[in-house]
Amino acid sequence: MSRPTWPQYFMAITRLVSNRSTCLRRHVGAILVKDKRILASGYNGAPSGLKHCEEVGCVRENSSVPSGERHELCRGIHAEQNVIIQAAHYGIPINGSILYCTNKPCVICTKMIINAGIIKIYYGDGYDDALSDQMFAEAGLELERLSL
Repeated sequence: MSRPTWPQYFMAITRLVSNRSTCLRRHVGAILVKDKRILASGYNGAPSGLKHCEEVGCVRENSSVPSGERHELCRGIHAEQNVIIQAAHYGIPINGSILYCTNKPCVICTKMIINAGIIKIYYGDGYDDALSDQMFAEAGLELERLSL
């Protein structure tokens, strides 16, 4: 049995974080890492204190919204958004950190990631988003897919 690489280790933790998701469509987890230390974690689900989709149903499913479209039609916050918010809430600087996410970030999350100063993204699965890819390339951020 071989020891996992740092990226494999952090992606395994990210998969575990995704198990807390309350989304009915896709469980996503994210962690921010700097100097081989976890700064914050997040998963997709309703904002704190609000009912989860598990309890009230999925707005997107009930409206037949295809995956990867109309992100604003959702009760949930994306895992990438939640991990950035958690770091901000607790006063944890994330400039220069690395994001591990079970899914490739959408364009909305991409803009937040760029402005947060995150320097690299490791992801597992995901749908193609040409605008997201273009923005990451323009910002000079490296994306690397890791098997889940």
